[in-house]
Amino acid sequence: MSSPATGAATLAPRRSSRFVAWVRAWRAGLVPFDEVADAIVGDEEHLVADAPGTWTDVSLREALPSLARHSPDEIRLVLPAPGDPRGLPGPGDFTGAALLAGEAVVASGLGLVPEVRTHTSGSGMTWETVLWRVHPLPADAPKASLASPGAAEAEAELAAALAETTAALTRLDVAQWRPELAGALAALRRPDGTTDLPPGFDPRARRLFARAAVLDRVLALAGENAPGGAVNTFEAQQRDAALRPLTTACRQALVAACNAPLRL
Repeated sequence: MSSPATGAATLAPRRSSRFVAWVRAWRAGLVPFDEVADAIVGDEEHLVADAPGTWTDVSLREALPSLARHSPDEIRLVLPAPGDPRGLPGPGDFTGAALLAGEAVVASGLGLVPEVRTHTSGSGMTWETVLWRVHPLPADAPKASLASPGAAEAEAELAAALAETTAALTRLDVAQWRPELAGALAALRRPDGTTDLPPGFDPRARRLFARAAVLDRVLALAGENAPGGAVNTFEAQQRDAALRPLTTACRQALVAACNAPLRL
């Protein structure tokens, strides 16, 4: 039986990464429009607020035609973090929302940020909806592609960071805090195809995306405090310092994979 962490490690990657990959493939003529919204949404409900030409929230399928005039290279993934705003324009509503979410989509004059809303039914069941809020971008906003590493560079940086961080976590005995992490880390070496890209991406981009998408989930789990307060403040600081280089390399790997040139 797979461990909870292994399951977490194979969940779908960040919503913006799937959005960018599938919309770019659609705009390149590699996948039909009818498949795009379903591939992005999965089993969630996705709505779009403030889409051009709309006056109320609409479904993702209804909003996607507003991106029909964009070429694949105009649609880019950005995964900013505090102190690392690569790919974002200057200060403004979009930049603030993207930094808060940790992810966003830039589409030549438009910025989209997913807002995840959690709902609870009267019986105690919870579910999530995703609202993509559209922000107009200034005409002189920098191109996200200028801040993106290439896939080869990102792959090398991810491999080096993974080796360094694994050694650091071993020294810190992080398995004592989260023993189920062993199964999740093992999953990194065996991507199973559940985190795949649509047609048009080359083998390097696919390999990079599969590894980084799984690793993204592992990092989210490793960064949580163990149940029962097993990690004290000092240990948590050590853990976070060990994870930081790998977290940065993982973000840049996802960006490089999703923004990679497409084979038409």
